[in-house]
Amino acid sequence: MKYSKQREIILRALEMNVIHPTADELYKLIIKDFPNIGLATVYRNLNLLAEKGIIKKIYGLDDAAHFDHNTHNHHHFICTKCNKIYDIPYDIASDIADNVWKKTGFTIEKTELSFHGICKNCQTKN
Repeated sequence: MKYSKQREIILRALEMNVIHPTADELYKLIIKDFPNIGLATVYRNLNLLAEKGIIKKIYGLDDAAHFDHNTHNHHHFICTKCNKIYDIPYDIASDIADNVWKKTGFTIEKTELSFHGICKNCQTKN
């Protein structure tokens, strides 16, 4: 993939904001420092970075895709109250692929597991 200053700006902004933002949310953060970058540029580059495996695209929270700079094996927790996405360590459910194989014979190449519930912050607000 060819170098692009805009792509570098987008990737750096995503790495600094581990909130798993949507393209729109990330765009709002980026234009504070780089007002000349366009929303279409953000969308196009996020999708390209996801296609190349440099970042992850996360679905399941709402109609919009969220983006994650962490491509290492991990799971996600999606808070149904505040809509934030948190990383969950892979080792919490690391044996899930083995269990699937034992019960079905399917070989798992990759897992994308999402837990849905209420985060600690939202629990303490009640």
